[in-house]
Amino acid sequence: MAKPKKYYVVWAGRNPGIYTSWDECKEQVNGYQGAKYKSFPSEQEAKEAFAAGAANAYSSKTSTTGQKVQADIIYNSISVDAACSGNPGDLEYQGVDTKTGERIFHVGPIENGTNNIGEFLAIVHALALLKKQNSNKTIYSDSATAISWVKRKKANTQLEYSEKTKYIWTLIKRAEKWLQENTYSNKIYKWETKDWGEIKADFGRK
Repeated sequence: MAKPKKYYVVWAGRNPGIYTSWDECKEQVNGYQGAKYKSFPSEQEAKEAFAAGAANAYSSKTSTTGQKVQADIIYNSISVDAACSGNPGDLEYQGVDTKTGERIFHVGPIENGTNNIGEFLAIVHALALLKKQNSNKTIYSDSATAISWVKRKKANTQLEYSEKTKYIWTLIKRAEKWLQENTYSNKIYKWETKDWGEIKADFGRK
């Protein structure tokens, strides 16, 4: 099976630009002091990253173990998170600009929700918003569960349906319907809390 094609952005190198093979990229950065480069899975992402500059997509942080790690955070993105007081309980979710932390949307409180449901709804909300804007921005969530639900187009929640949970189930079904009826090219990535700290959309209630 052929390997998927990659695009290589060189911000700092002999000849900054976008390259379609590692050998070409290597010629620009090998032995170049302070070289900054990164691979992307699509030409569009590479073009956006090159235009945005290295500061938006290339950074280095110190992990919780004290070791330097390549952060690889795509700052031209939306980060989402949810908070729930109780399980089930009053639920809120929001999306923010990953670079600035500026709030883009906020929903809630909604009664009788769960954290995973909130994370799921937040991702779908971000997808729908970006589709309206014709934007290919990346989405970050720190919930692997919610990301898997989105990929399967179904919220695998154990929340029982009742009069009390009727409204939250209406939102879940609406989100599932949107996923089933729409396509999108946005990448959805897991936020690496261990290496990067709390996601920008975190409600700070832990």
